[in-house]
Amino acid sequence: MDGREGPLTASLRFRLSLWISAAILVGAVGAGLYSYMAATAEAHRGQDTQLRQVGYLISRLDAVPTSPMAREKVGDVDFDARLIVRFIDAPGTRIPEPERPPRFGPALPDGLQTVAIGDETWRVFVRTNLKGVRVAVAQQTAVRDAAARSSALRTVMPILFLGPVLILLTALLVRTMFLPLQRLAVQLGKRRGHDLRELDRTPLPSEVWPFVSEINKLIARTARALALQRRFIADAAHELRSPMTAMSLQAERLAATEMPREARARLDTLSAGLARTRILLDQLLTLARAQEGGGEPLTRVPLQKAIQEAFEDLVPLAEAKAIDLGMVGDADASVTGRAMDIRILVKNLVDNAIRYTPEGGRVDIGVTAASDRIVLDVDDTGPGIAPAERERVFDPFYRVLGSGEIGSGLGLAITASIVDRIGATISLLDRPDGARGLRVRVVFPAGAHGQAGPRRAMSSP
Repeated sequence: MDGREGPLTASLRFRLSLWISAAILVGAVGAGLYSYMAATAEAHRGQDTQLRQVGYLISRLDAVPTSPMAREKVGDVDFDARLIVRFIDAPGTRIPEPERPPRFGPALPDGLQTVAIGDETWRVFVRTNLKGVRVAVAQQTAVRDAAARSSALRTVMPILFLGPVLILLTALLVRTMFLPLQRLAVQLGKRRGHDLRELDRTPLPSEVWPFVSEINKLIARTARALALQRRFIADAAHELRSPMTAMSLQAERLAATEMPREARARLDTLSAGLARTRILLDQLLTLARAQEGGGEPLTRVPLQKAIQEAFEDLVPLAEAKAIDLGMVGDADASVTGRAMDIRILVKNLVDNAIRYTPEGGRVDIGVTAASDRIVLDVDDTGPGIAPAERERVFDPFYRVLGSGEIGSGLGLAITASIVDRIGATISLLDRPDGARGLRVRVVFPAGAHGQAGPRRAMSSP
């Protein structure tokens, strides 16, 4: 045992329900025992009163009935309580014939008393009237106790029934009281990583408000720290662009001069490094803008237009590698987002596909419009990405080894940031036709709308 609590014992709702239920059970048991004992005592008092009443009634006789049949008839007083009446010899008198069992001797004093006769115990009330008639009204204690228990159980039954009902009601009420916290947890679980809005404490219990206030302060501090980090990256990239541009121009001018072969090789290496650095700076700026989100309002952005703009920028790169670049399908769809974000998303995916597709390959972009989603697919005939690395490639600066392409490893990180902000999903899949290559699929949320339209295709030879 490591001493750690399980999920149930660590639950405040479970512990609260458990302790309240235990208190209800203890209270119900205590109330039940007290009610049972009180009801039993009350039943016995009622039985004693009944004995007195019957005794007073029969003691009004002027004399003991001389006929055994008459005495037996008087002794048949039952009233569903099994009462018996017996006449007792008074001093100086004797009943002509003996009574049937049980028989009570003349030594019994007047009043209530408990008498043992053989193996039976009786509760007896004895009374002597002014004429000297002595009468005993008796009831077997076993009968009295059985009747008392039955009456006490009827009194306790509501308590026994109410206990489980109160426990269930307590569990339901505690669950209801904790529903606002559960809804808050669900809302937090659905939030995207970039969503740093404050939590609304209004629907929550006031006891939780201090806790929520501290969470909001933590969110505010985190938002400020992230904003400062992004601003630093953007400022640093912006400040480095000018000297890098100047160095690139100097390298171009130097390349136009005559120089030895060894110097030319080193200059080519320098130019390639400068190109990589310029791409890195541009993508750092793009990443900062993508993560910040900006103040641009959300609009309906046509995917066809974003794809066309990406083609206009990337067709020269595709032509340089003799890549067949085109769009397949006939869906025309619009998605909700910021126009700049959608353009960057589409351009990054197409640019990656072109860069990692060998010469003479093919890159296809397809849009599928359905009632509940919009799907953007970018297929290429490149080397693909191993399944083990498909999650890592979305990390900043991570690049698949052995590709031989110039890059910074930020393209898919930028795309993932945009996808996360607009509520879409992105996945890397094998090509459905089983051919070599990769399919990048972006599924836009149900808020996107699409409609069928004419097939539009753009390709480079």
